[in-house]
Amino acid sequence: MNKDPRPVANDTYAAAVAESQALEQDLRDPENRRHYRMLTGDRPTGRLHIGHYFGSLQNRVALQQLGLETFIVIADYQVLTDRDRGERIAYFTRQLCMDYLAVGLDPENHPVHIFVHSQVPELNQLFVPFLTLVSQSELERNPTTKDELQHSSLGQLSASLLAYPVHQAADILFCHGNVVPVGKDQLPHIELTRNIARRFNKRYSDKQPYFPRPIGLLSRTPSIMGLDGTTKMSKSRGNSIELSAGPEEVAKSIKQAKTDSERRITYEPERRPEVANLLQLLGLCSGENPEDIAESIGDGGSGALKRLLTEQLNAVLEPIQRRRKEFEQNEDYIDRILARGCAVARERAAQTMKDVHRFLGTYIV
Repeated sequence: MNKDPRPVANDTYAAAVAESQALEQDLRDPENRRHYRMLTGDRPTGRLHIGHYFGSLQNRVALQQLGLETFIVIADYQVLTDRDRGERIAYFTRQLCMDYLAVGLDPENHPVHIFVHSQVPELNQLFVPFLTLVSQSELERNPTTKDELQHSSLGQLSASLLAYPVHQAADILFCHGNVVPVGKDQLPHIELTRNIARRFNKRYSDKQPYFPRPIGLLSRTPSIMGLDGTTKMSKSRGNSIELSAGPEEVAKSIKQAKTDSERRITYEPERRPEVANLLQLLGLCSGENPEDIAESIGDGGSGALKRLLTEQLNAVLEPIQRRRKEFEQNEDYIDRILARGCAVARERAAQTMKDVHRFLGTYIV
């Protein structure tokens, strides 16, 4: 897969948006779609939440239905980058897989491969030559690394956290991924991966570029704030609602969500971000415009807003939770899905490393 996605003049956000939109058009065309392969994934630090669902999982299912080959990494090694030790990693690995299947990802009938980071040694081996292609200053400038450190349990920047974006580049490029769903804050990771691919190609395979140039597929879903009013809904910050949360837990979480003291409900994201966030969630659940929802609630206040959101969100989560309970009763099936995904990932990674060794000129047994 050596098709180089259409170039852009520079990597400003506007250019990234334009490139993402062009990619969406390409993915609608079956002839163009065959040139693409998607890499996405999550760290097993807890169960997935509604931010994941509206922000990325729904889109993964839609791309699956188009037939796009997709690798989903459960990045267990990367759990260790920003904490002293991993806790219940194996448990949460299975939990993530259950969440994926419950929302509709279907490795049985589509080219979707769910695999575990630590079980694909060839992928992690690719990390070593990639480290030679980046500088310390490049890694230290990465804004998302700084943010992860700020919210981590570490007192200082570890080598693993500093090199985290390089490991992500290996995740993307081991399978020649060139479609990577991201948010705006993750675009620096895409840019570093592009630099690594370009530098490898220039240094080792200049006549026929080996690694593709990935594109960030930007989500059209508005950024979802945490229920505590912070800028990001996150498992680690405890401000989210898990996909597996029951009706009473959903109601309790939404009741405690931060709003403001104004009685009339209006959709004003800049002036009233917490209220706007709940209206956005309602819009994602119902398909309605947040402005129209606000108008219909009017003087009902935050109580009416929260009651309506509770009702709508529970309606969205009910079928997901019903399917999830079925998978919870069959861990052997979950293990088979993961084993199959790891086998496919190892096969692709082994071929990539064989090619990389050939380019590097290293000894091959």
